[in-house]
Amino acid sequence: MTTRPQPGADRGAIDPIALAVLENRFRAIVEEMGEAMLRTTYSQILNSSRDFSIALCDARCRLVAQADHIPVHVGAMPFAAKAVVETFGDAIAEGDIYLLNDPYHGGSHLPDLTAIVPVFAEGALRFLCVVRAHHTDIGGATHGGYNPGATEIWQEGLRVPPIRLGEARRPREDLLAMIVANTRLPRDVRGDLMAMTGAAHLGERRLLALLARHGAAMLDGAVDAILDLAEAHARRIVATWADGTWRGEALLDDDGFGRQDIAIRASVTKRGGAVTVDLSDSDPQAPSFVNSSYPNMVSAVRMAFAYLLDPEVAKNDGAFRALEVIAREGTVVWAREGAPVTMCTSHCSNEIVEAVIKALANSCPERAMGGWGRRFRVAIKGRDARRPGREFVWHMFHARPGGGGSARGDGWSAVGEWHSAGGLKFGSVEMAEARFPLFFRHHEFQPDSAGDGQHRGGLGGELELVIETDGPAVANTAGDGARHGSAGMLGGRDSVPHRYRLERADGTARALRTKEVGIALAPGDVLHARAAGGGGWGPPEKRDPAAREADRAGGYVTGTAVGDGPAPSPRPSPAEREGKSRRRRGAPLPRGAEEGRGEGGGSTPPAEAPRP
Repeated sequence: MTTRPQPGADRGAIDPIALAVLENRFRAIVEEMGEAMLRTTYSQILNSSRDFSIALCDARCRLVAQADHIPVHVGAMPFAAKAVVETFGDAIAEGDIYLLNDPYHGGSHLPDLTAIVPVFAEGALRFLCVVRAHHTDIGGATHGGYNPGATEIWQEGLRVPPIRLGEARRPREDLLAMIVANTRLPRDVRGDLMAMTGAAHLGERRLLALLARHGAAMLDGAVDAILDLAEAHARRIVATWADGTWRGEALLDDDGFGRQDIAIRASVTKRGGAVTVDLSDSDPQAPSFVNSSYPNMVSAVRMAFAYLLDPEVAKNDGAFRALEVIAREGTVVWAREGAPVTMCTSHCSNEIVEAVIKALANSCPERAMGGWGRRFRVAIKGRDARRPGREFVWHMFHARPGGGGSARGDGWSAVGEWHSAGGLKFGSVEMAEARFPLFFRHHEFQPDSAGDGQHRGGLGGELELVIETDGPAVANTAGDGARHGSAGMLGGRDSVPHRYRLERADGTARALRTKEVGIALAPGDVLHARAAGGGGWGPPEKRDPAAREADRAGGYVTGTAVGDGPAPSPRPSPAEREGKSRRRRGAPLPRGAEEGRGEGGGSTPPAEAPRP
């Protein structure tokens, strides 16, 4: 029978030095778990783009430590731990392995599978090692885990409520077989699940050694003290902000079914050392996957709050005690059970963050930042002649959007979206070409993509990607930001929106929408992605003239202001492009082609001017 430590038990005072050592040890354990994940996963989305997160919870499901991975994951992971504890209760045993992804039972969205391993010491449950990873495919009507046409969760993929995946530290083969049989890439999914459980067991071993050295009572007391210190730290910071109530609003482009400008509205009250965020006035839930699950909504608000604290504040359960979240079921930020929610970790989580920060910019303007770019995802399924008989699914993480400007300086270029805060990586262009039948014609910063301001946003990325599949392929898109750019803050300007275009091998072309399924691709087709930059911070007229001149000299801006709209960047001629493609393949160059010509569309972006 499982027992758990009783809250409030007298565990005595802990030496401050010992407490600091233990806090850093907890963090080192989750970081080591993350390194194990990075080195053992099978799929590109994990071992290249790093779409996974690690957390450590105590027996009361409080977030104790997290690694710097994907922020939108971590704020929701305690809900997964709680779902397991509530489902299995005293039946939780040492050596068990638990798994879930159900957004209505502890998960965020279906592609994010969460593995949990309990840690026992002295006859009681002490910790839970939690690993969340976004899988390349989770079944459903479309490849890659996102279905823009879904009107209910059952059309999005395999739903896994909290289950006991294994016992005695070994997964059950029958359950594994059932899960991978419902995906298009069983080898990758199985390998990634094994990596997840391996990372969780690594955390268990490290914690058991720590418990053996210091004893359960000392670690229980250390956890309480660590959380209390984080709470005090967060409240001290919040207390310096102005008191008041403010409103912020952010708009989703559309739901994919014809409804545009879906509003997320935040009423934020700051009093003393506490912040209350009320999202109840947000628009009703949509018929499509832009709705949010409850854990994801809470995590998005926690993200926004954490971004406004000092970086030294431990982002754990204690820090979030200063934050209260209110929402209304049936709205786009908290959909009723059964609604599709797969896009929620990107959208509407980014819009929740934007609305909250817009409101709190009135309370702590020096901590607010311009909007970060939104996610515009493309997933391609096809065959590679180099690997006969096997299909692939490639998720595009390249051409990242820019981050927002802030009081400290310009935004980071091509850093990604608010929900990942740089945690998602676009990975090596050369490695992507080696693993998938794709050719990166160029991958660079897009001039004039950022919002102007006293401190401009970072630039978005630009990509031309040639499809080189073995026969026809198919793509789908899932995202937002082609209608609304990244928000300017405190007088800063919005960025330009995303612009994605499909250029056919037959010479025809069309714009890509953010929510499409069944896009037919053929060898020689080219995907041209131009990502939004970040939003500007502060009035543009306050920008240092020397910074403007540096922007022009560096090619980041071609006009007099950043936010006036995109300007076309220089492009290689068709003959140059063909020559580059032939050089990659080792084919002879056409007659008259010049060897050694400068490759203005190379895969490596120019160096960005350092941030102030």
